[in-house]
Amino acid sequence: MANPEDDNSEVTTGSASSPEESTTTENSLTEGNGARPPAAPPRMAGMGMGGGMGGGGLSLRDLRTFTSFKNSVFRLYYVAMLGQMGAMNMQMMARSFLVYYLTGSYIALGVMALANSVPMLLFSLFGGVIADRVEKKTVLLWGQAASAVVSVVIAFLLAVDIMTPDIPNSWWILIAASLVQGIIMGLMMPARQAIIPEIVGEEQLMNALSLNTMGMNGLRLFAPAIAGFMIAGFGYEAVYYTMTGLYVVAVIFIALMPKTGTMRLESRGALGDVIEGLKYVRNQHIILMILALTLVMVLLSMPYMFLMPVFAIDILDVGESGGGLLMSISGIGAIAGSLVLASLPNKKRGLMFLCSGIVLGIALTGFSFSSLWWSSVAMIIFVGVGQTGRMTLANTLLQYYVKDAYRGRVMSLYMMEFGLTSFGVFFTTIIAEQVGVQMAVGSLAIALVICSVLFLIFVPSIRKLD
Repeated sequence: MANPEDDNSEVTTGSASSPEESTTTENSLTEGNGARPPAAPPRMAGMGMGGGMGGGGLSLRDLRTFTSFKNSVFRLYYVAMLGQMGAMNMQMMARSFLVYYLTGSYIALGVMALANSVPMLLFSLFGGVIADRVEKKTVLLWGQAASAVVSVVIAFLLAVDIMTPDIPNSWWILIAASLVQGIIMGLMMPARQAIIPEIVGEEQLMNALSLNTMGMNGLRLFAPAIAGFMIAGFGYEAVYYTMTGLYVVAVIFIALMPKTGTMRLESRGALGDVIEGLKYVRNQHIILMILALTLVMVLLSMPYMFLMPVFAIDILDVGESGGGLLMSISGIGAIAGSLVLASLPNKKRGLMFLCSGIVLGIALTGFSFSSLWWSSVAMIIFVGVGQTGRMTLANTLLQYYVKDAYRGRVMSLYMMEFGLTSFGVFFTTIIAEQVGVQMAVGSLAIALVICSVLFLIFVPSIRKLD
Protein backbone atom coordinates (compact mmCIF):
# COMPACT_ATOMS: atom_id res chain seq x y z
CA MET A 1 0.00 0.00 0.00
CA ALA A 2 1.54 3.23 -1.10
CA ASN A 3 2.16 5.98 1.44
CA PRO A 4 1.50 9.69 0.95
CA GLU A 5 4.17 12.00 -0.35
CA ASP A 6 6.09 14.04 2.20
CA ASP A 7 5.02 17.40 0.82
CA ASN A 8 1.37 16.52 0.43
CA SER A 9 0.14 15.09 3.67
CA GLU A 10 0.75 13.85 7.14
CA VAL A 11 -0.52 10.48 8.26
CA THR A 12 -2.03 10.34 11.71
CA THR A 13 -2.76 6.94 13.18
CA GLY A 14 -4.77 6.76 16.36
CA SER A 15 -6.05 3.99 18.54
CA ALA A 16 -8.62 3.79 21.23
CA SER A 17 -5.99 3.52 23.91
CA SER A 18 -3.05 5.62 22.76
CA PRO A 19 -2.41 9.22 21.76
CA GLU A 20 -2.18 10.13 18.12
CA GLU A 21 1.16 9.70 16.43
CA SER A 22 2.25 11.29 13.16
CA THR A 23 4.46 9.58 10.65
CA THR A 24 5.47 10.61 7.16
CA THR A 25 6.91 8.22 4.63
CA GLU A 26 8.11 8.38 1.06
CA ASN A 27 5.78 7.12 -1.64
CA SER A 28 7.14 4.26 -3.68
CA LEU A 29 4.43 4.07 -6.35
CA THR A 30 5.69 4.91 -9.80
CA GLU A 31 3.42 7.43 -11.50
CA GLY A 32 1.46 6.15 -14.46
CA ASN A 33 2.32 2.45 -14.33
CA GLY A 34 1.48 -0.62 -12.36
CA ALA A 35 4.97 -1.30 -10.97
CA ARG A 36 5.20 -0.91 -7.26
CA PRO A 37 7.36 -2.64 -4.69
CA PRO A 38 5.46 -4.10 -1.74
CA ALA A 39 5.30 -1.94 1.35
CA ALA A 40 3.93 -2.72 4.76
CA PRO A 41 1.28 -0.20 5.79
CA PRO A 42 1.16 1.42 9.20
CA ARG A 43 -0.94 -0.63 11.59
CA MET A 44 -3.38 0.58 14.17
CA ALA A 45 -2.64 -0.36 17.72
CA GLY A 46 -4.20 -3.69 18.56
CA MET A 47 -4.71 -4.66 14.93
CA GLY A 48 -1.97 -7.19 14.46
CA MET A 49 -2.65 -10.50 12.81
CA GLY A 50 -1.59 -12.62 15.74
CA GLY A 51 -4.91 -12.75 17.55
CA GLY A 52 -6.27 -15.69 15.62
CA MET A 53 -8.99 -18.06 16.54
CA GLY A 54 -8.94 -21.75 17.22
CA GLY A 55 -6.95 -24.09 19.39
CA GLY A 56 -6.49 -27.74 18.56
CA GLY A 57 -7.68 -29.36 15.36
CA LEU A 58 -8.74 -27.32 12.33
CA SER A 59 -8.29 -23.60 12.87
CA LEU A 60 -8.95 -20.51 10.83
CA ARG A 61 -5.19 -20.01 11.04
CA ASP A 62 -4.79 -22.96 8.69
CA LEU A 63 -7.15 -21.60 6.05
CA ARG A 64 -6.00 -18.77 3.82
CA THR A 65 -9.60 -18.28 2.76
CA PHE A 66 -10.60 -16.85 6.15
CA THR A 67 -7.29 -15.38 7.31
CA SER A 68 -8.62 -11.83 7.75
CA PHE A 69 -10.98 -13.09 10.45
CA LYS A 70 -7.93 -13.52 12.69
CA ASN A 71 -8.02 -9.75 13.05
CA SER A 72 -10.36 -8.82 15.93
CA VAL A 73 -11.06 -5.33 14.57
CA PHE A 74 -11.94 -6.73 11.16
CA ARG A 75 -14.45 -9.02 12.88
CA LEU A 76 -16.13 -6.01 14.51
CA TYR A 77 -16.16 -4.19 11.18
CA TYR A 78 -17.55 -7.30 9.48
CA VAL A 79 -20.54 -7.65 11.80
CA ALA A 80 -21.30 -3.93 11.37
CA MET A 81 -21.08 -4.37 7.60
CA LEU A 82 -23.49 -7.31 7.79
CA GLY A 83 -26.01 -5.14 9.64
CA GLN A 84 -25.78 -2.34 7.11
CA MET A 85 -25.81 -4.55 4.02
CA GLY A 86 -28.66 -6.67 5.39
CA ALA A 87 -30.75 -3.53 5.67
CA MET A 88 -29.69 -2.30 2.24
CA ASN A 89 -30.50 -5.62 0.54
CA MET A 90 -33.93 -5.70 2.14
CA GLN A 91 -34.49 -2.09 1.12
CA MET A 92 -33.42 -2.70 -2.48
CA MET A 93 -36.08 -5.36 -2.83
CA ALA A 94 -38.83 -3.78 -0.72
CA ARG A 95 -38.52 -0.25 -2.06
CA SER A 96 -38.65 -1.35 -5.70
CA PHE A 97 -41.69 -3.56 -5.17
CA LEU A 98 -43.38 -0.90 -3.04
CA VAL A 99 -43.00 1.75 -5.74
CA TYR A 100 -44.26 -0.66 -8.39
CA TYR A 101 -47.18 -1.63 -6.12
CA LEU A 102 -48.10 2.03 -5.58
CA THR A 103 -47.74 3.14 -9.22
CA GLY A 104 -47.57 0.16 -11.61
CA SER A 105 -45.12 2.25 -13.65
CA TYR A 106 -41.71 1.31 -15.10
CA ILE A 107 -40.73 4.98 -15.15
CA ALA A 108 -41.54 5.38 -11.46
CA LEU A 109 -38.87 2.74 -10.79
CA GLY A 110 -36.40 4.79 -12.80
CA VAL A 111 -37.34 8.01 -11.00
CA MET A 112 -36.77 6.33 -7.65
CA ALA A 113 -33.37 5.09 -8.76
CA LEU A 114 -32.45 8.59 -9.91
CA ALA A 115 -33.58 10.08 -6.60
CA ASN A 116 -31.17 7.80 -4.79
CA SER A 117 -28.29 8.31 -7.20
CA VAL A 118 -28.23 12.05 -7.90
CA PRO A 119 -27.30 12.99 -4.30
CA MET A 120 -24.74 10.16 -4.28
CA LEU A 121 -23.11 11.75 -7.31
CA LEU A 122 -23.21 15.23 -5.82
CA PHE A 123 -21.88 14.26 -2.40
CA SER A 124 -19.54 11.32 -3.05
CA LEU A 125 -16.49 13.45 -3.89
CA PHE A 126 -16.96 15.39 -0.67
CA GLY A 127 -17.43 12.07 1.10
CA GLY A 128 -13.99 11.14 -0.22
CA VAL A 129 -12.51 14.33 1.21
CA ILE A 130 -14.17 13.55 4.55
CA ALA A 131 -12.68 10.04 4.45
CA ASP A 132 -9.22 11.55 3.95
CA ARG A 133 -9.71 14.19 6.68
CA VAL A 134 -11.94 12.75 9.40
CA GLU A 135 -11.69 9.63 11.52
CA LYS A 136 -13.56 7.04 9.46
CA LYS A 137 -15.18 5.41 12.48
CA THR A 138 -17.01 8.67 13.23
CA VAL A 139 -18.26 8.96 9.64
CA LEU A 140 -19.63 5.41 9.74
CA LEU A 141 -21.34 5.92 13.10
CA TRP A 142 -23.24 8.99 11.97
CA GLY A 143 -24.10 7.46 8.61
CA GLN A 144 -25.60 4.30 10.09
CA ALA A 145 -27.54 6.24 12.71
CA ALA A 146 -29.03 8.54 10.05
CA SER A 147 -30.01 5.51 7.93
CA ALA A 148 -31.83 4.03 10.93
CA VAL A 149 -33.83 7.24 11.33
CA VAL A 150 -34.89 7.23 7.66
CA SER A 151 -36.00 3.58 7.88
CA VAL A 152 -38.08 3.99 11.03
CA VAL A 153 -39.84 7.05 9.58
CA ILE A 154 -40.89 5.10 6.46
CA ALA A 155 -42.01 2.16 8.63
CA PHE A 156 -44.22 4.46 10.71
CA LEU A 157 -45.78 6.10 7.64
CA LEU A 158 -46.59 2.68 6.18
CA ALA A 159 -48.04 1.49 9.50
CA VAL A 160 -50.48 4.42 9.63
CA ASP A 161 -51.53 3.94 5.97
CA ILE A 162 -50.14 7.20 4.67
CA MET A 163 -48.56 5.36 1.70
CA THR A 164 -51.19 3.31 -0.16
CA PRO A 165 -52.44 3.04 -3.77
CA ASP A 166 -55.53 4.94 -2.59
CA ILE A 167 -53.34 8.01 -2.07
CA PRO A 168 -52.00 8.55 -5.62
CA ASN A 169 -49.02 10.79 -4.81
CA SER A 170 -47.90 8.99 -1.67
CA TRP A 171 -45.05 7.28 -3.52
CA TRP A 172 -43.24 10.63 -3.59
CA ILE A 173 -42.50 10.10 0.11
CA LEU A 174 -40.30 7.21 -0.97
CA ILE A 175 -38.60 9.49 -3.48
CA ALA A 176 -37.82 11.98 -0.70
CA ALA A 177 -36.49 9.17 1.48
CA SER A 178 -34.32 7.98 -1.42
CA LEU A 179 -32.86 11.47 -1.75
CA VAL A 180 -31.91 11.55 1.92
CA GLN A 181 -30.50 8.01 1.76
CA GLY A 182 -28.46 9.00 -1.29
CA ILE A 183 -26.88 11.90 0.60
CA ILE A 184 -26.02 9.60 3.51
CA MET A 185 -24.50 7.00 1.21
CA GLY A 186 -22.51 9.56 -0.74
CA LEU A 187 -20.90 10.95 2.42
CA MET A 188 -20.40 7.60 4.19
CA MET A 189 -19.46 4.94 1.64
CA PRO A 190 -15.97 6.21 0.68
CA ALA A 191 -15.00 5.93 4.35
CA ARG A 192 -16.48 2.43 4.59
CA GLN A 193 -14.30 1.26 1.71
CA ALA A 194 -11.15 3.19 2.65
CA ILE A 195 -11.06 1.90 6.23
CA ILE A 196 -10.42 -1.73 5.23
CA PRO A 197 -6.70 -1.36 4.33
CA GLU A 198 -6.14 0.45 7.63
CA ILE A 199 -7.51 -2.59 9.45
CA VAL A 200 -5.92 -5.53 7.62
CA GLY A 201 -2.93 -4.17 5.63
CA GLU A 202 -1.93 -4.62 2.01
CA GLU A 203 -1.21 -8.34 1.76
CA GLN A 204 -4.59 -9.27 3.23
CA LEU A 205 -6.50 -6.68 1.20
CA MET A 206 -7.95 -8.97 -1.49
CA ASN A 207 -8.77 -11.58 1.15
CA ALA A 208 -10.58 -9.01 3.32
CA LEU A 209 -12.45 -7.49 0.37
CA SER A 210 -13.43 -10.97 -0.86
CA LEU A 211 -14.77 -11.89 2.58
CA ASN A 212 -16.53 -8.52 2.67
CA THR A 213 -18.15 -9.29 -0.68
CA MET A 214 -18.98 -12.81 0.50
CA GLY A 215 -20.89 -11.35 3.44
CA MET A 216 -22.72 -8.94 1.19
CA ASN A 217 -23.64 -11.78 -1.16
CA GLY A 218 -24.69 -14.03 1.69
CA LEU A 219 -27.13 -11.32 2.67
CA ARG A 220 -28.24 -11.06 -0.95
CA LEU A 221 -28.98 -14.78 -0.70
CA PHE A 222 -31.27 -14.44 2.33
CA ALA A 223 -32.33 -10.81 2.84
CA PRO A 224 -34.45 -10.24 -0.30
CA ALA A 225 -36.23 -13.58 0.12
CA ILE A 226 -36.92 -12.81 3.79
CA ALA A 227 -38.17 -9.35 2.78
CA GLY A 228 -40.45 -10.88 0.15
CA PHE A 229 -42.02 -13.31 2.61
CA MET A 230 -42.30 -10.57 5.26
CA ILE A 231 -44.17 -8.38 2.78
CA ALA A 232 -46.53 -11.23 1.94
CA GLY A 233 -47.14 -12.07 5.60
CA PHE A 234 -46.87 -8.82 7.52
CA GLY A 235 -46.73 -5.94 5.04
CA TYR A 236 -44.01 -3.55 3.93
CA GLU A 237 -43.74 -1.80 7.28
CA ALA A 238 -42.37 -4.99 8.88
CA VAL A 239 -39.43 -4.88 6.46
CA TYR A 240 -38.62 -1.27 7.32
CA TYR A 241 -38.77 -1.91 11.07
CA THR A 242 -36.38 -4.83 10.59
CA MET A 243 -34.05 -2.60 8.57
CA THR A 244 -34.02 -0.12 11.44
CA GLY A 245 -32.92 -2.84 13.85
CA LEU A 246 -30.12 -3.92 11.51
CA TYR A 247 -28.79 -0.36 11.25
CA VAL A 248 -28.78 -0.18 15.06
CA VAL A 249 -26.67 -3.37 15.15
CA ALA A 250 -24.21 -1.69 12.77
CA VAL A 251 -23.98 1.36 15.02
CA ILE A 252 -23.22 -0.78 18.07
CA PHE A 253 -20.38 -2.74 16.48
CA ILE A 254 -18.78 0.30 14.86
CA ALA A 255 -18.82 1.99 18.27
CA LEU A 256 -16.79 -0.95 19.62
CA MET A 257 -14.02 -0.44 17.05
CA PRO A 258 -10.87 1.51 17.99
CA LYS A 259 -10.08 4.77 16.27
CA THR A 260 -8.76 4.54 12.72
CA GLY A 261 -6.01 6.39 10.88
CA THR A 262 -6.81 9.76 9.37
CA MET A 263 -5.09 11.78 6.67
CA ARG A 264 -4.43 15.45 7.37
CA LEU A 265 -4.28 17.24 4.05
CA GLU A 266 -2.84 20.61 3.18
CA SER A 267 -5.28 23.41 3.96
CA ARG A 268 -6.66 24.01 0.48
CA GLY A 269 -10.36 23.63 1.34
CA ALA A 270 -12.76 20.84 0.48
CA LEU A 271 -13.19 21.92 -3.14
CA GLY A 272 -9.44 22.22 -3.56
CA ASP A 273 -9.02 18.70 -2.20
CA VAL A 274 -11.60 17.41 -4.67
CA ILE A 275 -9.80 19.06 -7.59
CA GLU A 276 -6.46 17.71 -6.41
CA GLY A 277 -7.93 14.20 -6.27
CA LEU A 278 -9.30 14.49 -9.80
CA LYS A 279 -5.91 15.64 -11.10
CA TYR A 280 -4.27 12.65 -9.42
CA VAL A 281 -6.66 10.20 -11.10
CA ARG A 282 -6.21 11.88 -14.48
CA ASN A 283 -2.44 11.36 -14.25
CA GLN A 284 -2.66 7.73 -13.12
CA HIS A 285 -3.27 5.57 -16.20
CA ILE A 286 -3.93 2.34 -14.29
CA ILE A 287 -6.42 3.87 -11.87
CA LEU A 288 -8.15 5.82 -14.65
CA MET A 289 -8.58 2.67 -16.78
CA ILE A 290 -9.95 0.63 -13.86
CA LEU A 291 -12.45 3.36 -13.03
CA ALA A 292 -13.48 3.68 -16.69
CA LEU A 293 -14.05 -0.05 -17.13
CA THR A 294 -15.91 -0.28 -13.82
CA LEU A 295 -18.20 2.53 -14.98
CA VAL A 296 -18.96 0.65 -18.21
CA MET A 297 -19.64 -2.59 -16.34
CA VAL A 298 -21.87 -0.92 -13.77
CA LEU A 299 -23.95 1.02 -16.31
CA LEU A 300 -24.50 -2.05 -18.48
CA SER A 301 -25.07 -4.67 -15.79
CA MET A 302 -26.90 -3.08 -12.87
CA PRO A 303 -30.28 -2.03 -14.39
CA TYR A 304 -31.63 -5.59 -14.12
CA MET A 305 -31.61 -5.36 -10.31
CA PHE A 306 -33.88 -2.32 -10.32
CA LEU A 307 -36.13 -3.90 -12.93
CA MET A 308 -36.45 -7.23 -11.11
CA PRO A 309 -40.11 -6.51 -10.17
CA VAL A 310 -40.95 -6.44 -13.88
CA PHE A 311 -39.17 -9.74 -14.54
CA ALA A 312 -40.76 -11.38 -11.50
CA ILE A 313 -44.33 -10.11 -11.97
CA ASP A 314 -44.74 -9.63 -15.73
CA ILE A 315 -42.28 -12.08 -17.32
CA LEU A 316 -41.97 -15.03 -14.91
CA ASP A 317 -45.27 -14.52 -13.05
CA VAL A 318 -43.83 -15.40 -9.62
CA GLY A 319 -44.84 -12.30 -7.66
CA GLU A 320 -42.99 -10.51 -4.87
CA SER A 321 -41.86 -13.66 -3.07
CA GLY A 322 -40.49 -15.14 -6.30
CA GLY A 323 -38.74 -11.89 -7.13
CA GLY A 324 -37.09 -11.81 -3.72
CA LEU A 325 -36.11 -15.45 -4.17
CA LEU A 326 -34.49 -14.69 -7.53
CA MET A 327 -32.43 -11.87 -6.04
CA SER A 328 -31.43 -14.20 -3.24
CA ILE A 329 -30.43 -17.04 -5.56
CA SER A 330 -28.00 -14.74 -7.34
CA GLY A 331 -26.13 -14.71 -4.03
CA ILE A 332 -25.32 -18.44 -4.33
CA GLY A 333 -22.94 -17.92 -7.23
CA ALA A 334 -21.70 -14.72 -5.66
CA ILE A 335 -20.73 -16.50 -2.44
CA ALA A 336 -18.89 -19.20 -4.39
CA GLY A 337 -17.00 -16.54 -6.34
CA SER A 338 -16.09 -14.69 -3.16
CA LEU A 339 -14.69 -17.83 -1.52
CA VAL A 340 -12.56 -18.59 -4.57
CA LEU A 341 -11.17 -15.05 -4.71
CA ALA A 342 -10.44 -15.07 -0.96
CA SER A 343 -8.34 -18.20 -1.44
CA LEU A 344 -6.32 -17.03 -4.44
CA PRO A 345 -2.86 -15.41 -4.33
CA ASN A 346 -2.34 -11.84 -5.53
CA LYS A 347 -1.74 -12.85 -9.16
CA LYS A 348 -3.45 -12.15 -12.51
CA ARG A 349 -6.10 -10.01 -10.87
CA GLY A 350 -6.44 -7.77 -13.91
CA LEU A 351 -7.17 -10.75 -16.19
CA MET A 352 -9.70 -12.12 -13.71
CA PHE A 353 -11.37 -8.70 -13.56
CA LEU A 354 -11.88 -8.65 -17.33
CA CYS A 355 -13.07 -12.26 -17.44
CA SER A 356 -15.62 -11.45 -14.73
CA GLY A 357 -17.14 -8.85 -17.03
CA ILE A 358 -17.45 -11.42 -19.83
CA VAL A 359 -19.08 -14.02 -17.56
CA LEU A 360 -21.46 -11.39 -16.18
CA GLY A 361 -22.51 -10.21 -19.64
CA ILE A 362 -23.13 -13.71 -21.01
CA ALA A 363 -25.13 -14.80 -17.96
CA LEU A 364 -27.18 -11.60 -17.89
CA THR A 365 -27.99 -12.03 -21.60
CA GLY A 366 -29.34 -15.50 -20.89
CA PHE A 367 -31.37 -14.27 -17.92
CA SER A 368 -32.83 -11.34 -19.83
CA PHE A 369 -34.27 -13.43 -22.65
CA SER A 370 -35.46 -16.31 -20.47
CA SER A 371 -39.17 -16.73 -19.80
CA LEU A 372 -38.78 -19.98 -17.86
CA TRP A 373 -38.27 -20.11 -14.10
CA TRP A 374 -35.53 -22.75 -13.95
CA SER A 375 -33.44 -21.30 -16.77
CA SER A 376 -33.71 -17.89 -15.11
CA VAL A 377 -32.54 -19.42 -11.82
CA ALA A 378 -29.53 -21.01 -13.54
CA MET A 379 -28.53 -17.79 -15.28
CA ILE A 380 -28.94 -15.60 -12.20
CA ILE A 381 -26.44 -17.79 -10.32
CA PHE A 382 -23.75 -17.00 -12.90
CA VAL A 383 -24.78 -13.34 -12.84
CA GLY A 384 -23.84 -13.47 -9.16
CA VAL A 385 -20.45 -15.00 -9.96
CA GLY A 386 -19.67 -12.27 -12.48
CA GLN A 387 -20.86 -9.46 -10.23
CA THR A 388 -18.68 -10.70 -7.37
CA GLY A 389 -15.56 -10.84 -9.54
CA ARG A 390 -16.22 -7.39 -10.97
CA MET A 391 -16.83 -5.75 -7.61
CA THR A 392 -14.11 -7.43 -5.57
CA LEU A 393 -11.32 -7.19 -8.13
CA ALA A 394 -12.03 -3.58 -9.14
CA ASN A 395 -12.05 -2.55 -5.47
CA THR A 396 -8.86 -4.52 -4.73
CA LEU A 397 -6.92 -3.17 -7.71
CA LEU A 398 -7.90 0.42 -6.96
CA GLN A 399 -6.93 0.21 -3.29
CA TYR A 400 -3.70 -1.65 -4.11
CA TYR A 401 -2.38 0.91 -6.58
CA VAL A 402 -3.63 4.18 -5.05
CA LYS A 403 -1.54 6.43 -2.82
CA ASP A 404 -2.72 6.62 0.76
CA ALA A 405 -3.18 10.38 0.56
CA TYR A 406 -5.78 9.99 -2.21
CA ARG A 407 -7.47 6.75 -1.10
CA GLY A 408 -10.72 8.28 0.13
CA ARG A 409 -11.14 10.47 -2.93
CA VAL A 410 -10.40 7.63 -5.37
CA MET A 411 -12.89 5.40 -3.57
CA SER A 412 -15.42 8.23 -3.76
CA LEU A 413 -15.07 8.14 -7.56
CA TYR A 414 -15.56 4.39 -7.41
CA MET A 415 -18.74 4.85 -5.38
CA MET A 416 -19.94 7.65 -7.67
CA GLU A 417 -20.09 5.14 -10.49
CA PHE A 418 -22.81 3.29 -8.61
CA GLY A 419 -24.68 6.58 -8.43
CA LEU A 420 -24.42 6.83 -12.21
CA THR A 421 -26.09 3.41 -12.36
CA SER A 422 -29.46 4.97 -11.82
CA PHE A 423 -29.08 7.18 -14.86
CA GLY A 424 -28.59 3.96 -16.79
CA VAL A 425 -31.63 2.49 -15.06
CA PHE A 426 -33.73 5.55 -15.88
CA PHE A 427 -32.90 5.44 -19.59
CA THR A 428 -33.30 1.65 -19.60
CA THR A 429 -36.84 2.02 -18.23
CA ILE A 430 -37.64 4.48 -21.02
CA ILE A 431 -36.32 2.00 -23.60
CA ALA A 432 -38.20 -0.82 -21.88
CA GLU A 433 -41.47 1.07 -22.26
CA GLN A 434 -40.88 1.01 -26.04
CA VAL A 435 -39.28 -2.37 -26.79
CA GLY A 436 -39.92 -4.40 -23.64
CA VAL A 437 -37.80 -5.04 -20.57
CA GLN A 438 -36.19 -8.22 -21.94
CA MET A 439 -34.85 -6.54 -25.06
CA ALA A 440 -33.71 -3.48 -23.13
CA VAL A 441 -31.74 -5.35 -20.45
CA GLY A 442 -30.53 -8.03 -22.89
CA SER A 443 -29.07 -5.46 -25.27
CA LEU A 444 -27.08 -3.88 -22.45
CA ALA A 445 -25.78 -7.31 -21.45
CA ILE A 446 -24.58 -8.02 -25.00
CA ALA A 447 -22.85 -4.64 -25.05
CA LEU A 448 -21.11 -5.58 -21.78
CA VAL A 449 -19.67 -8.74 -23.33
CA ILE A 450 -18.38 -6.77 -26.31
CA CYS A 451 -16.79 -4.04 -24.17
CA SER A 452 -15.12 -6.55 -21.83
CA VAL A 453 -13.63 -8.45 -24.76
CA LEU A 454 -12.35 -5.22 -26.33
CA PHE A 455 -10.64 -4.23 -23.08
CA LEU A 456 -9.17 -7.73 -22.80
CA ILE A 457 -7.64 -7.47 -26.28
CA PHE A 458 -6.68 -3.80 -26.57
CA VAL A 459 -5.86 -2.68 -22.99
CA PRO A 460 -2.92 -4.84 -21.88
CA SER A 461 -2.16 -2.50 -18.99
CA ILE A 462 -5.28 -3.86 -17.24
CA ARG A 463 -4.92 -7.45 -18.42
CA LYS A 464 -1.37 -7.75 -17.04
CA LEU A 465 -2.09 -6.37 -13.56
CA ASP A 466 -1.31 -8.55 -10.58
